[in-house]
Amino acid sequence: MNAERQDGDRAEIGALLAGLAAAHADKDAAAIAAAYAPDAVIFDLAPPLGRRGMEVAQVAAWLDTWESPIQVEAEDEVLTVAGDAAFTSALVRMRGRQDGRDQDLWFRSTLCLAKREEGWRIVHEHSSTPFYMDGSYRAAVDLKP
Repeated sequence: MNAERQDGDRAEIGALLAGLAAAHADKDAAAIAAAYAPDAVIFDLAPPLGRRGMEVAQVAAWLDTWESPIQVEAEDEVLTVAGDAAFTSALVRMRGRQDGRDQDLWFRSTLCLAKREEGWRIVHEHSSTPFYMDGSYRAAVDLKP
């Protein structure tokens, strides 16, 4: 792959991810869903264990639980591009106000992207929080990098 194409792909993916963060801040369900391929495999933080596709109505219902814009920031992000496939891993911080309480959560995220006719789209998302292995199996949502 030539360096010029790879730089262009990196810029397009960066714009997609920046747009995704902005869509969370704007609480724009349609823009969030548009970043994903219709058949994307989603393993995110909320039940169920997995699903296919990012449905606008489900995203809108989740966004409605937030009383403020949702700030999403990636740290320690690594992006690898190989032809028409790419993946990124990061520690992600999500902040906002929900249920009258300030929320501030760090979690792990891996995204796989594919270059489609309409441009780069997320085809697989895996987000997780570690859990305490002390028998309580509590999610370790108090961890910070």
